[in-house]
Amino acid sequence: MGTIKRFEYLEIWKLSRELCKEVYHIVESTHLKNNFKLCSQIDGSSGSIMDNIAEGFERNGNREFIQFLSIAKASCGETRSQLYRVYDRNFISQGKFETLIEVTETFSKKINSFIKYLNTTDLKGTKYKP
Repeated sequence: MGTIKRFEYLEIWKLSRELCKEVYHIVESTHLKNNFKLCSQIDGSSGSIMDNIAEGFERNGNREFIQFLSIAKASCGETRSQLYRVYDRNFISQGKFETLIEVTETFSKKINSFIKYLNTTDLKGTKYKP
């Protein structure tokens, strides 16, 4: 695997951005925007996924990156849980719900796989280079 110089090039960050945009679209196109607490929570947790990937990457060390990826994975789970509330309150269709649940489950697995890779690689981050 080549050296990635920007978090924007990471597949998991790109996917998290797409999920965040999809959540925002739901907020803007439904009455979810009137449910301020749930709206704020799901918007925040979906944004937290991409933000934690970016912040961890910018720390320039695998140990910190892994910690932030773990937080991103937890935020993905939080977003998935909130999708159940969004669906149960009839803000999205069953089809949209099932699609987004599948997306978050797959995304969580991708984050986990990346964590496993970072735990086994000899590359430790740019801040450890002489």
